[in-house]
Amino acid sequence: MNTEPTLQHLSPDELANVAWHISTYSDNGGGSCVEAGPLNDGTGRIAMRHSHHPHSTTIVSPHHAWTAFTAAVRGGEFGLR
Repeated sequence: MNTEPTLQHLSPDELANVAWHISTYSDNGGGSCVEAGPLNDGTGRIAMRHSHHPHSTTIVSPHHAWTAFTAAVRGGEFGLR
């Protein structure tokens, strides 16, 4: 199994079964935001997409990489605090 995030085209069924979440920090109800959510396939992988282009390419990340990324954001590693 790939351990790094990858660009993937998910099928319509796969996209429909992701529990998408939009950041509460997003302006205008999420219109300018990245959406993320777990794939419903038992792997723990997280899908991410642009909210303006929901049927375009999706980044799929292993759970451990997503957890490390969100911890880094919360810790201010990207200057976003």
